Amino acid sequence: MKNEQEESDAVTNRMGKEIVDAAVKLHSALGPGLLESVYEVVLARELERRGLSVHRQVPVPIVFDGVRFDEGFRADLVVEERIIVELKSVEELNKVHMKQLYTYLRLKGYRLGYVLNFGAALMKDGIRRVANGISE
Repeated sequence: MKNEQEESDAVTNRMGKEIVDAAVKLHSALGPGLLESVYEVVLARELERRGLSVHRQVPVPIVFDGVRFDEGFRADLVVEERIIVELKSVEELNKVHMKQLYTYLRLKGYRLGYVLNFGAALMKDGIRRVANGISE
């Protein structure tokens, strides 16, 4: 019998599959190289159409020395208050993109995120999954 965390992880992973599927559909329809903001608004709409709750440009606060700063960072998309999606439109991803997402996950206390690079020639080459303690 699955415990509560395993069940939650399974739901989160299913949502992740929806995100990836929507990104592939979007990339196939619009192609690579548009502005990140274009992919953001269209991907958010596609995920909402699929029944998922999506918030754009969500503050990721930091706490330093007991003081909370909401001006810290902004996540491109937060899906169902559990998955962070960072969108890029660059020739290739580098390590800093994954580090940025991992930091956002840690600060928000979330367990799963994606970096989606719409600048890649093939979307499958532009998808990076970052798991912060989530079971597969």
